[in-house]
Amino acid sequence: MASVLVLGIDPHVVPGIDADGIRAALDGELARFGELGVDASMALIALDESAGPAMVAALAGRAWDVVVVGGGIRKPEPLLPLFEQAVNLVRQHAPQAAIAFNTSGGDSVEAAQRWL
Repeated sequence: MASVLVLGIDPHVVPGIDADGIRAALDGELARFGELGVDASMALIALDESAGPAMVAALAGRAWDVVVVGGGIRKPEPLLPLFEQAVNLVRQHAPQAAIAFNTSGGDSVEAAQRWL
């Protein structure tokens, strides 16, 4: 069975957004992976010093076929150092995994499918 890890920002640490609604959408995306027979997990990180160790723990937890780096990490220019850290941690801790990028929390399946 194919395995996918989605790395993203915990919506509960971002002020001014509907965190519960976004989390529900993310959980729906995990369900879509399951419907396709893909074993998927999500690592939602905080925007503090725990981000790196949380990503390492998720990446090292098992062998991944694809790691999807979410748009919340990749798109905001102020988070460029976090994005660089995420890509380099994938290279270090899941070197066998393809790296994919979604455009939103609602197209992680399609991003992963490009590499499965």
